[in-house]
Amino acid sequence: MIEPSGRRERKKAATRQKIADTALRLFLERGYDAVGIRDVAAEADVAVTTVFAHFVSKEALVFERDQDFEQRLTRAVTDRAPHEPLIPALHREVQALVRHCTAEGTAPVRRMIEGSPSLREYEESMCLRHAQALAEAMAADPRLSRSATACRATARFAIDAYALACWADDPGATVDEVFRMIEAAWEATAP
Repeated sequence: MIEPSGRRERKKAATRQKIADTALRLFLERGYDAVGIRDVAAEADVAVTTVFAHFVSKEALVFERDQDFEQRLTRAVTDRAPHEPLIPALHREVQALVRHCTAEGTAPVRRMIEGSPSLREYEESMCLRHAQALAEAMAADPRLSRSATACRATARFAIDAYALACWADDPGATVDEVFRMIEAAWEATAP
């Protein structure tokens, strides 16, 4: 996560994190459906409007690192070394994101998401948005010289590798297996 530089930005980031941490604690203690935004605001000692200033919905509270993840994925494309191939850079970033989401203590959160239709739907739409942003970053990179279709398909497969790995018995091996397929498909689309 990028650290905010100014005092005001640091305060906003701290408030946002406090709200997210409070919400997650309440969701895990009481159940996602049993906790409302007002409960989160009261427990975090902020106004309801403050919660909505930082999060667009109740579901967004669970996926508070959403924007950071999307930025990390697109930076794997845009910030890689000039001669570094795309797929290894993307593979490394997806592995890092999977390690974060499968770290010790994350199983209760994954179970909560799986048990909630609204959270599963939000996660699916979030993944589609990440794939779109990733595809756009790839298509804009003149070093890649691939069609928009190849970029969109590769981005979707990379996001799917992440999603599959989060539920796999061996997350790292799952990412590696999917990225072997992605690498082969990417090479097949070379001009």
